[in-house]
Amino acid sequence: MGTEPSPAAADVPEPPKGSSAAPHLILIDGSGYIFRAFHALPPMTRPDGVHVNAVFGFCSMLGRFLEQHAGTHIAVVFDSARLTFRNEFYPAYKAHRPEPPEELIPQFALIREATAAFGVSCVELPGFEADDLIAAYAKAMEAQGGQVTIVSSDKDLMQLVRDAVQLLDPIKQKPIRAPEVFEKFGVTPDKVVEVQALAGDATDNVPGVPGIGIKTAAQLITEYGDLETLLARAGEIKQPKRRETLLENAEKARISRRLVQLDADAPLPEPIEAMVAKPPEPARLGAFLREQNFRSLMARMGVGDARASIPSRVSSGPAPVVEADPAAAPFGPYETITTEEALRAFLAGVDGVLGLDTETDSLDALKARLVGISLATAPGKAAYIPLRHGSNDILNPAPVQLSLEAVLALLGPVLTDPGTLKVLHNAKYDLEVLAQPANGGIAVAPVDDTMLISYAMDAGRWSQGMDPLSEQHLGHTPITFDSVTGKGPKRITFDLVPLDAATAYAAEDADVTLRLWLKLKPRLREEKALALYEQVERRMVGVLAAMEMDGIKVDGVELRRIGDDFAGRLVTLEAECHRIAGRAFNVASPKQLGEILFDEMGLKGGKKGKTGAYSTDARVLEDLSAQGAELPKVILEHRQLAKLKSTYVEGLASAIAADGRVHTDFSMAVTSTGRLSSTEPNLQNIPIRTAEGRRIRDAFIAEPGHVLMSADYSQIELRLLAHLAEVPTLRDAFEKGQDIHARTASEVFGIPLESVDKESRRRAKTVNFGIIYGISAFGLGAQLGVAPGEARGIIDAYFRQYPGIRNEMERLKEEARLKGYVLSPFGRRLWIRDIAAKDPVLRAGAERQAINAPFQGGAAEIIKRAMVRVPQALAAQGLQARMLLQVHDELVLEVPEAQVEATAMLMKHVMEEVAALRVPLVVEVGSGKNWADAH
Repeated sequence: MGTEPSPAAADVPEPPKGSSAAPHLILIDGSGYIFRAFHALPPMTRPDGVHVNAVFGFCSMLGRFLEQHAGTHIAVVFDSARLTFRNEFYPAYKAHRPEPPEELIPQFALIREATAAFGVSCVELPGFEADDLIAAYAKAMEAQGGQVTIVSSDKDLMQLVRDAVQLLDPIKQKPIRAPEVFEKFGVTPDKVVEVQALAGDATDNVPGVPGIGIKTAAQLITEYGDLETLLARAGEIKQPKRRETLLENAEKARISRRLVQLDADAPLPEPIEAMVAKPPEPARLGAFLREQNFRSLMARMGVGDARASIPSRVSSGPAPVVEADPAAAPFGPYETITTEEALRAFLAGVDGVLGLDTETDSLDALKARLVGISLATAPGKAAYIPLRHGSNDILNPAPVQLSLEAVLALLGPVLTDPGTLKVLHNAKYDLEVLAQPANGGIAVAPVDDTMLISYAMDAGRWSQGMDPLSEQHLGHTPITFDSVTGKGPKRITFDLVPLDAATAYAAEDADVTLRLWLKLKPRLREEKALALYEQVERRMVGVLAAMEMDGIKVDGVELRRIGDDFAGRLVTLEAECHRIAGRAFNVASPKQLGEILFDEMGLKGGKKGKTGAYSTDARVLEDLSAQGAELPKVILEHRQLAKLKSTYVEGLASAIAADGRVHTDFSMAVTSTGRLSSTEPNLQNIPIRTAEGRRIRDAFIAEPGHVLMSADYSQIELRLLAHLAEVPTLRDAFEKGQDIHARTASEVFGIPLESVDKESRRRAKTVNFGIIYGISAFGLGAQLGVAPGEARGIIDAYFRQYPGIRNEMERLKEEARLKGYVLSPFGRRLWIRDIAAKDPVLRAGAERQAINAPFQGGAAEIIKRAMVRVPQALAAQGLQARMLLQVHDELVLEVPEAQVEATAMLMKHVMEEVAALRVPLVVEVGSGKNWADAH
């Protein structure tokens, strides 16, 4: 029968713009699939002699597409016949094309049967080309407020690209949007028809204007605007030959335009409502594949004799045939692989999907030494390959094991095979470990990450660690790391763990990971989280791994200078504290400070805790400062400076690697809102609003010949508030580019816009951001320095002016109470713990979280969408900038000095176009030799 081609792992596009809640119609160009399949595969016949190579390839591609892509509606569109309405006014149109090969003709009908067997609508109409129907359906879906993805790389369809419509190249699995169209034609999509009319198309017998190609046509259309204007002013063209050619062939150009212009008003043979995406019926699909004798496809798709349902998964190879319940097989015993023969035998069992995990001697992926690799091919079928195990017992030498080189010679091709999906948990760590030269320098792809699969559905619901997920979904408690390595001073590194214990622990990890994948991956489509996982979370793995490995350069000399300055200021502040107190005391001692503030100085508001000492936390000191007390204010300044010195100055200095750069670790599945967090060191909490915080950013520098660039979303959470809530005045302010805080001050405090001063604007800004976080009257009063009663009056005035905001907040709280979660603007479920708690304090906190989560979650997803697009966009433009950091709403890049302007323009374009809100997204870009100067 031959073998199915193995295209590269899918780079799944996201819907062109807008909320994932909008309908999304996928239109597959059937002819493109048919001819690609026919020419890619060798001749194949059924037992009855019918040729089926195109049918097999079509089924493979359609099946894989359905596993990889999520849409609310889907159809395959076919050409009905050779002759269309275009042949009526231009008989030569496509007349020179040869008839299809004889062995392909009988397969056309089978391919239409295959489409129906997959549960996908099959659309065609005599007299019209498939491209016309695609144009008509795209127009109809757009009119309904939906999004459209056209699966084709046909240049004729590029004229349809717009905000709501994109193409997807089925070979490269890359989206085609306006930049790709411009690269192809030199004009925006709305001008493609004008360029084609001039350039013609020999493939379709579109005459065009002789001697004018795409490049010249693009120049002419850019200059004159459209074909008719060009033809009307052709006499003005200075080049005599071009002028004469245009004048002589004007009618050919007009005919060509009619030929290439797609008929977006073509009749719709089937209503869009009938194209709702649904999973195939296993019995029907199995019967069709069995009739064609496609046994390998039956096994891969889990139908017929293999399995009762199709798993929703992403893979470039066949799926293993497994038990219906991934937890059914026993957990172990597992195999220890110490010979090449045993490894070859185990790898022979790999059938398209491989569970993978690494064991190392460090949690720092960039420093970790690979100790062993564990693999799983099916539930209960797992093994451990020790690589660098030693012994701390003089009587027991190091165990016999394979060398890293020998293992990678056999395993490396599997790890890089695009036809084998590698399933990991927290894949970013393992990919970085394996990418290090000392560990083989292997670029593993394609991968799925069970941590992120779970996170896409259950952010905030429970921990995304492998062990808790195993207990939650498999009912199995895995062996703990502590149980094999020990604890505390007696802990040993994993390379000293005996092989039997190492195998039981490590192989189980790979086994559990594979079982979690089998359990959780099908849920993605059911939970409407497939697009989020494929388009955002999964693609972030490689993006973040590259950022972490690149790191950001830190000037150690400048850092020491800052540290010395801070140390001097701390001494001065400590002396000031002693002066105010009237005696020396330990400024870092809360007990001594409390005694001075409340016993000796007699300040009001002191409360003792269980230890008998007064509380002197930040809130207490801020309250005392607001009352005019001098010492608490100086103590707060001392504490902030001391924290900056210890956490950032000293912490950063110790984190500078041998390459002079700091490599943070971005945690992908910790927050309940989808936000990334940064650790080891944390680079997301360096203060920007204080002079000291800005000084620390002075130490983050660019390499010679480069600058650091900051691209920062402006007021993104407030824009999301205006997007979600019915607040016409806020939307109007953003549309006009007004100062939103001044506008709020004017409307809430009743001040003419031109009379709003800095203090009124500051108060309005505090209210704007406080409302997003569900702030209380007490909290707002503390921030504004007013009594809670006055703060309550401000909040009430705010809601009277913007009732839509209150309505949205109440809706979110009710949604959380009813469902246990709220939805981000893009459809991510954000689970809210304690929303049903009996404790009113816990419940109130959960309600505030429910209010804020969609705004933080929406902002997080917008910048993630930008992050997965930026590297590709930079590469497409030939720009050498590198993305280094993400700090909430900001991206930091290192950019060659000669490419600053081009990179800034690209960043604004990419970041501002990743989502369609009801108000504009605005990105502010700056650059400088250091991070502080980039703002």
